[in-house]
Amino acid sequence: MSAADIIARTTVFVQDTLKNAEGGHDWWHIQRVHTNAKRIAQTEKADFLIVELAALLHDIADSKFHNGDEEIGPKTAGDFLNSINVDSAVVEHVQQIIRHMSFKSSFDKATFHSPELAVVQDADRLDAIGAIGIARAFTYGGFKGREIYNPEVKPNLKMSKAEYKNTTAPTINHFYEKLLLLKDKMNTATGKQMAQQRHDFMESYLQQFYTEVQ
Repeated sequence: MSAADIIARTTVFVQDTLKNAEGGHDWWHIQRVHTNAKRIAQTEKADFLIVELAALLHDIADSKFHNGDEEIGPKTAGDFLNSINVDSAVVEHVQQIIRHMSFKSSFDKATFHSPELAVVQDADRLDAIGAIGIARAFTYGGFKGREIYNPEVKPNLKMSKAEYKNTTAPTINHFYEKLLLLKDKMNTATGKQMAQQRHDFMESYLQQFYTEVQ
């Protein structure tokens, strides 16, 4: 099977699997990450097939929608790729990227890295910031029934991984606990360049938000 056929079949699988997903983690999120990953990969020495597969499958079974199970994503992706006879080394690499790319993984000591992980991680983080990132944050906050803002609940800037995974804090706190931190966590030169404008937009948004609140 050609690389193009593998990507085409994976795309159909992801679209079907995520057709009823929460709005911030649906097919359109995947499509944006896939597009940005291909753009970033053009300036990196990365394997395009692995980048594309990891971008397409990175949220195929996100742990936060599966009782915190961090292995269900890699397993679901691996089962699918094996079912269409993708090379085992490619499957393992894609699984490792899915296992290590999320923000919550940054709480653990890094045990895996590759140019492909750097590319896909940057693409995913870009979709978590800027105008789209703001929309996704409030979509997920509404999905979880969280407050938009509560001045009595301060951001926790030193939270543990367990605290991060189990937080019920207002959505505005998420900007300080994650979104505003992502610009400085980008891996690639292209990712850093793309992140700056989105970061600046979030800063402007927060300034306007507090003006309206007050």
